[in-house]
Amino acid sequence: MTLDASLAAPLHVGIVGCSAEGAALCYRTLCAEGAARLGGHRHPPVSMHTPSLQDYVQCLERSDLDGVAALMLDSARRLQAAGAEFLICPDNTVHAAFDCVREASPLPWLHIAEVVAEEALRRGWRRVGLTGTAWLVASDVYPAALAARGIDCVRPTEVQRLEMGRRIMDELVPGRIEAATVRYFQSVVEHFRDVGCDAVILGCTEIPLVLSDANAALPTLDSTRLLARAALDRALAGMSC
Repeated sequence: MTLDASLAAPLHVGIVGCSAEGAALCYRTLCAEGAARLGGHRHPPVSMHTPSLQDYVQCLERSDLDGVAALMLDSARRLQAAGAEFLICPDNTVHAAFDCVREASPLPWLHIAEVVAEEALRRGWRRVGLTGTAWLVASDVYPAALAARGIDCVRPTEVQRLEMGRRIMDELVPGRIEAATVRYFQSVVEHFRDVGCDAVILGCTEIPLVLSDANAALPTLDSTRLLARAALDRALAGMSC
């Protein structure tokens, strides 16, 4: 059943983009699933701002979270000027700077790890594995969000952390999908299954390009699409005449 959207307007979503593939998947999900819910070709208004990914990478390489926050806040201000009413960032790694961002932001945000953790809680999972960039899996972004909901977070081994990070940055971020990399991520999920995990977080917004419930040994928590759907829910909940 679709909504009668003739008299109401969804909230304007601002996307703070980092890497192109993840941001594009989030954008496409918002638009496609928005149309499915609103009818016709309608979806919430969406604006995106994306600085050079290299700017983020340089900050991450020198552990400069203040620099990451400054980039996110610059996007936030530009998106506010474009009419956005709330913000999302389809990049898990940069959420390590989120505490600084939230305090200084001109607009409210949805936090990607909190969205994913809420879904894990809703589905009754108590122990989940974490995939993502080397920076993300070494951070407290997901362990903190999950622990707040009574869920254990299992990190990959150090070898897996570094190898996943290399494959993400060298292949998935530039949009290359290699069969060997698909198999590698599948092997990491199999490791999580063997150590007693209920599910696995696809904690890099590009990982859903190669891994899903269809080819993984555990149920997956697709951070990219879950964030887009949470943004859609927020936009429709705030519809005004």
